[in-house]
Amino acid sequence: MGTDAVAVIGFIALFALMLLRVPVGMAMGLVGVTGFGCVVGEPQALALVGTTVTRTVSNYNFGIIPMFLLMGAVVSASGVSRELFRTANTFLGHLRGGLGVATIAACAGFAAISGSSVATAATFATVAYPEMRQYRYPPAFATGVIAAGGTLGAMFPPSTVLAVYGLITEQDIGKLFVAGIVPGCLAVAMYMATIALIGSLLPGYLPVGPRSTAAARLAALRDVWAPLLLFLFVIGGLYGGLFTPTEAGGMGAGGAFLIGVLRRRLSPRQILQALLHATRTAAAVFTVLIGALLFGYFLTVTETPQRVTELLTSLGLGRYGVLALIMLMYLVLGCLMDALAMIILTVPIIFPVVVNTLGFDPIWFGVIIVMTVELGLIHPPVGMNVFVIKTVVPEVSFLTIFKGVAPFIVTDVLRLVILIAFPILALYLPEHMP
Repeated sequence: MGTDAVAVIGFIALFALMLLRVPVGMAMGLVGVTGFGCVVGEPQALALVGTTVTRTVSNYNFGIIPMFLLMGAVVSASGVSRELFRTANTFLGHLRGGLGVATIAACAGFAAISGSSVATAATFATVAYPEMRQYRYPPAFATGVIAAGGTLGAMFPPSTVLAVYGLITEQDIGKLFVAGIVPGCLAVAMYMATIALIGSLLPGYLPVGPRSTAAARLAALRDVWAPLLLFLFVIGGLYGGLFTPTEAGGMGAGGAFLIGVLRRRLSPRQILQALLHATRTAAAVFTVLIGALLFGYFLTVTETPQRVTELLTSLGLGRYGVLALIMLMYLVLGCLMDALAMIILTVPIIFPVVVNTLGFDPIWFGVIIVMTVELGLIHPPVGMNVFVIKTVVPEVSFLTIFKGVAPFIVTDVLRLVILIAFPILALYLPEHMP
């Protein structure tokens, strides 16, 4: 049997296993080892399992994943999400749709510390939705804002998705983190502008909240200085070259722990829960990562990236036409599978085409792909953030949530077009790092 036939059978088997709800990491590992054994030999395939697992879990650079996951878990356990929302509300709640704007601002702040889109959506479905309903915000708008705000988790550092992309493609993770800052701020600004536009076009649709006093605003600021200082310390250290991304993860986790303890926001039980949550999440990420590496060896021996490169370049679409086709593929896949699994599964195949053949910058491409993948989290017919919100707020239907998120999908598409037209938005800060 030729290598092309083995590759096709491997992909069919992979998607069949995922349809049977076999965990993605396990499915990729099983297909990768089996396919590698068919092409190279069974002894080599079995030896590959041991060396890949050992090399992955002992790799110093991969330590960035559990460290930033621990940082996010500790920050979540210490109640920072409620403080961020309350502070944003005191400054913005008096505007029309102000609670929605405050939710976007709080999501951005929480995402900049936790780095998880799903965690951000789940947290603010609990924190912000009851507040918006209390002030008579429509359920569609309230859930749509939370779903859109949740996607900010992958853009602001520390982003697990950007970190994994950097590990797979051997790009500088510090530069990837910094590259996401301006696009993330652009996303926040455009989401807020979308809410303002909805409020102006439909004056009776969004209510106006009470204006907070200067004393209340000052008190609210005192609640959030510590997490903001932690974020500036970690990102400033990365941008200034004070420490590596892995060291930044350790400093962030240690800083989050110290802040929580000194502010008396972490009980022994909460610390234990944060450690367990971070450990479980890291184990899941490493399982997917190891499976992807095994599957990557299978792709290498079957020369799948070369075949895909030949196919895409033969279409005659030009570099931006091929890029649009790749982004469309990610939008479709984003409706069907987890963002991290999607990145790990497809980047080893697509990356050589984009960088070597089409000549796009790998840092910029990482930002573009992560943005496209995050759009899949809120895109119908299936969106991970939508499912998370539906779980937390079961009385709201899927159709209602998708109606609320539709304007933000349009905003995201427009943001993608802007970043494709002006790559400097993502590349300016990384190019000026020491």
